Amino acid sequence: MDKISSPAEFQVAIQSPRLTVAVFKADWCSDCKFIDPFMPEVEQKYEDRLTLVEVDVDAVGDVSQEQNILGIPSFVAYSDGRELVRFVNKLRKSREEIENFLNRALEVYLSIHK
Repeated sequence: MDKISSPAEFQVAIQSPRLTVAVFKADWCSDCKFIDPFMPEVEQKYEDRLTLVEVDVDAVGDVSQEQNILGIPSFVAYSDGRELVRFVNKLRKSREEIENFLNRALEVYLSIHK
């Protein structure tokens, strides 16, 4: 997963016409560490259909605030600079919940890009 460490990198990533899912995280976040072991497998499973990028909330300045990220880890799907759908809450996220969100993001993306 590519790491986004500046507001400019974030803007470039979300402008892609491809479905891009930003994973907002931080080093100090225990719930973020919980998803680390299985995220490479999840990324591999979806790599032909979407791009996952990791956004360090401490490194990207106001991006998290601008995107209204209130809890981490949070997942937000973008295409062509537009937010399509988000999975944002303060609860720990399971692999199943993350994959369900990615499937929903793909459905929304495909409904727009027919």
